[in-house]
Amino acid sequence: MRLTVHLDTFNCVHPMAFAILWLDEDTRRWSREGHLGLELPEWGSLHVDCGNTLVCGPNDATPLCVLEGLELNGCDGPFEGETGRAQWCAKRGRALMTGHWHVQCIDHEQAPPEHGLFAGGDET
Repeated sequence: MRLTVHLDTFNCVHPMAFAILWLDEDTRRWSREGHLGLELPEWGSLHVDCGNTLVCGPNDATPLCVLEGLELNGCDGPFEGETGRAQWCAKRGRALMTGHWHVQCIDHEQAPPEHGLFAGGDET
């Protein structure tokens, strides 16, 4: 299953800050599909801890953002329209900034991507 998640309302960072992430539950990776005012690498790994999803960089398990309550391991799974609080922690040494996450779309198809990050493990 692949999820499209919209992160927003990080007004402390930028008045219109947002990021759209594509989460792949099977590979536990994410890719950045769009953003403004939130600096994120192009892709990274996903980790689950105590019912939260940790959005981490490609080479580090330190979270850039914590999607509170987004349970990727749950039997019911996320649903379209589900929302929750996001803690932005990408800026080392600064206080956490609170925003929101919103599941925009869920793709249940198992068709492999044509190209890009999730096609054949190509990480470029």
